[in-house]
Amino acid sequence: QVQLVESGGGLVQAGGSLRLSCAASERTFSSYGMGWFRQAPGKEREFVAAISWSGGNTGYADSVKGRFTISRDNAKNTVYLRMNSLKPEDTAVYYCAAARSPYAVRIDEYAFWGQGTQVTVSS
Repeated sequence: QVQLVESGGGLVQAGGSLRLSCAASERTFSSYGMGWFRQAPGKEREFVAAISWSGGNTGYADSVKGRFTISRDNAKNTVYLRMNSLKPEDTAVYYCAAARSPYAVRIDEYAFWGQGTQVTVSS
């Protein structure tokens, strides 16, 4: 069982930046594909970004491509999401997730989820 704890959310003005962190409890963290998802009020949870176990492969939703960067530090059991040029439509609860496979982009591939961290972007 992988436990995931997100941090780094908050309130930021449009155009600003935030970096989310997700710390994993599992010693075999480096074998999991990791991803970030988000859920805005009244909307379904959606894919944001994914990274392979080695960090060699990354993928992004079209809505965040060029603005967000996912990375991981396997020595620290941590995955990050750097968010630049934030927009009000980025406002959501952001979730970190771990997949049993080395790389995953579909929500149904993810087995473990954090509790989420709120990101609010004001206009």
